[in-house]
Amino acid sequence: MKLVVLILYFAVLVAIGIYCRKTATDVNGFVLGGRNVGPWLTAFAYGTSYFSAVIFVGYAGQFGWKFGIASTWIGLGNAAIGSLLAWIILGRRTRIMTQHLNSATMPQFFEKRFDSKALKIGASIIIFIFMIPYTASLYNGLSRLFGMAFNIDYSICIILMAVLTAIYVIAGGYMATAINDFIQGIIMLFGIVIVIAAVLKVNGGFLAALDGLARINDAEVATTPGIFASFFGPDPLSLFFVIILTSLGTWGLPQMVQKFYSINDEGSIRKGTIISTFFAIVVAGGCYFLGGFGRLFSDEIDIAANGYDSIIPAMLSKLHPGIIALVVILVLSASMSTLSSLVMTSASTLTLDFLKDTFIKNMKEKSQVLMIRALIVVFIAISSVIAMIQYKSNITFIAQLMGVSWGAMAGAFLAPFMYGLYSKKVTKASCAVCFIFGSVLMLANMLFRSSFPTILQSPINCGAFAMVAGLVIVPVVSLFTKKPPKEEVDASFACYEQKKSIAQKTALGD
Repeated sequence: MKLVVLILYFAVLVAIGIYCRKTATDVNGFVLGGRNVGPWLTAFAYGTSYFSAVIFVGYAGQFGWKFGIASTWIGLGNAAIGSLLAWIILGRRTRIMTQHLNSATMPQFFEKRFDSKALKIGASIIIFIFMIPYTASLYNGLSRLFGMAFNIDYSICIILMAVLTAIYVIAGGYMATAINDFIQGIIMLFGIVIVIAAVLKVNGGFLAALDGLARINDAEVATTPGIFASFFGPDPLSLFFVIILTSLGTWGLPQMVQKFYSINDEGSIRKGTIISTFFAIVVAGGCYFLGGFGRLFSDEIDIAANGYDSIIPAMLSKLHPGIIALVVILVLSASMSTLSSLVMTSASTLTLDFLKDTFIKNMKEKSQVLMIRALIVVFIAISSVIAMIQYKSNITFIAQLMGVSWGAMAGAFLAPFMYGLYSKKVTKASCAVCFIFGSVLMLANMLFRSSFPTILQSPINCGAFAMVAGLVIVPVVSLFTKKPPKEEVDASFACYEQKKSIAQKTALGD
């Protein structure tokens, strides 16, 4: 049953990739789907790029174990801040200004908004360095579930996922990715609900499971009775840092923000906001809610030997084979959708923002598309090798890999990008300072973690700090550095002042 479901699933993905190849003949079509993607595809592309095996296996397992049922707040924060507010605050302005500036990537936005090629090259280098460890982390969680369901070697899992993702992304570009994301998103929505119901049923239902969780005590974590079934859990401050990293972080991640570039009209923004938020409530809220019951299976889990990434697979291992097949497809869907988004972002950024014009002058349109396709293969191959090395040497947990990557990119880009959309007073120097601060801080945290203050030794806490600090750094540095020429800034913001005729049902009056 599991094998048949997998084969059918793979066949659909490849068929869609081949079907969409006619839309991927130029850079605009391959990278942005011609800026003509509707609300459902855009919202699901956003959600499936957001939530992967890193969330389902890594974060849900680790933070469910640490915070108990209170870990559900992380998923709700992802929905409210990472989806709803992100769409409201960034969606419309991103779509308008990026089209006005003719930018297809985040580094191109920085170059054209601040008239600085150095910012473009700096941003592309940061993306290149920190996107790969995040990409590598996607394979780990998937391998745990494949090993549990099929008892096959981890290397085969990696190769299978890498090859299939490469086929449909290279063939059909962004449109193939968006359509597949929609299918994968549907699987994730229904799958997580069914899995939660099955796990709760094994433990006697929701109230019985909650009662069992309240009876668990861990003196090393807290001595308060029932702490793992409480509203805020045993460590509210650490819980807050996780919410900030995983929610606010999406505002500065290239693979997330670039989803707004391709929206086709105003109605798509309104619908996409609702759809994306609902998706996050169900999928993210469901994942962390499920992880919150991990301690009910403590007699089957050896954290010291197998790490936090073994928690979710252990919770699911005794379910019905049909449900296990669904879980494998669910996590495979989440991982492949995120992987396709990451490699598309990495390859297009390196081609359009680093190689083109900098090293290869007058690069033709067909050559750009060919180079992006070639680099997709390279990025998938590199991340696959890193994933194998990481798994065999047990360097770190999924959550730590993701924390470093998210912290560095969001810490570097969030504030310059958001302020760049709204304020004419932001300077290129403030952007450069924020780039350096966010990326160097996370590199230092990775290499010299023990030298950091205790609260910032965790890459998750440090990443959240980098994001919030950037929101202060950019306006403060802008006050004391050279202001951009008024005519250039006015030209960038002119797009917001263009007059449009709208229907009376939208606004009364002339």
